[in-house]
Amino acid sequence: MTATECSCACCGAENLTGFYRVDGVPVHSVLLMASREEALAYPQQDIELAICKSCGFIQNIHFDPSYHEYSERYEETQGYSAHFRSFLNEFVDELIERHQLHNRTVVEIGCGKGEFLSLLCRQGNNRGIGIDASYVPGRIAEHADLDLTFIQGFFEEHTDVIAVAEVIICRHTLEHIARPAEFMHKLREAIPEGSRPLIIFDLPDTTRVLEERAFWDVYYEHCAYFTPTSLAALFRQEGLAPQTLYRRYGEQMLVVEAYPDETGDKQTFSLERPVAELVTLSDEFSQSVERTVDGWSQRVQRANQAGQRVVLWGSGSKAVSFISALGNGCRIDAVVDINPHRQGSYMAGSGYEISAPASLAALQPDLVIVMNPVYEQEIAAELKQLGVKTELVSL
Repeated sequence: MTATECSCACCGAENLTGFYRVDGVPVHSVLLMASREEALAYPQQDIELAICKSCGFIQNIHFDPSYHEYSERYEETQGYSAHFRSFLNEFVDELIERHQLHNRTVVEIGCGKGEFLSLLCRQGNNRGIGIDASYVPGRIAEHADLDLTFIQGFFEEHTDVIAVAEVIICRHTLEHIARPAEFMHKLREAIPEGSRPLIIFDLPDTTRVLEERAFWDVYYEHCAYFTPTSLAALFRQEGLAPQTLYRRYGEQMLVVEAYPDETGDKQTFSLERPVAELVTLSDEFSQSVERTVDGWSQRVQRANQAGQRVVLWGSGSKAVSFISALGNGCRIDAVVDINPHRQGSYMAGSGYEISAPASLAALQPDLVIVMNPVYEQEIAAELKQLGVKTELVSL
């Protein structure tokens, strides 16, 4: 299927143009693989990103949701990082203060393992209902004293819980939805007439991906790529009025806060850019991203040729995309991750085993590549504590 044969999954326009293609990438990046053989044999599919010239939404036109397995094997949490926990606490405190979120009923769609919802309920004395097919019962023991209910399933099967929601949270989920307009329509329909819940969505901002040529942030699980322009347009289209639109977490994440639109409110925001500018940005990405890939390939190959040991810090989606793009000509000597649930498992596609950071004390790597720059200071401190002196660089 080509871009001209597809319609936009947000606005429905038949006005797509393809601009970036990657062949043969693992269909999942953060599933736990029990063996190297399973990891190497895991299904691979193609990505072709296409942008809608009408609303600016970007989608993978080759995405097939039948490959996806969102289950207890899906290990996406970043909660073992002190930096990430600090960010979550600050974000929760900010939301509670700005919106006076006390004694409310909060529904979180795509709650993961429940860290964010637990914090929001504890710090605001709220009641919580979390929905996620990858939720693992008992993972977070410290929420036993909270008024929390977790549903192990998909939102589309449990839309009735929205009826009691005073606050609706959806973090790091919409980018995994192949038909975002249908998803948002179901959400809007589930809100009872006259109800006015606060709606907060948090997801990656594709503007940064395009500007930084961040090929490592393009992976199969993410079939939907939003900028402030396309996200705000989708909300307005589906009867939700954005009240604020901003970036967080090193400018990587995009947050929209909205209410059901009962007044025809069409407020616009400074982050929104003309669709024509986004189309130009996608063209520039396609023309120069290969140079970015080549630059990283050459850096790793130079280290390999010099007999240096190269390590990736972080084994999630960014690492899978990074390794896939560099190809077989680059050798990675180790991949480490602070999440103990990932350690001892294997990375889909490449088959690299995931180790604990403590293993670097014996390996003494020459080059450590950090998969997300927001963690660089935290990682530098841990390397120092381990007695590892190395060159540390971030994507």
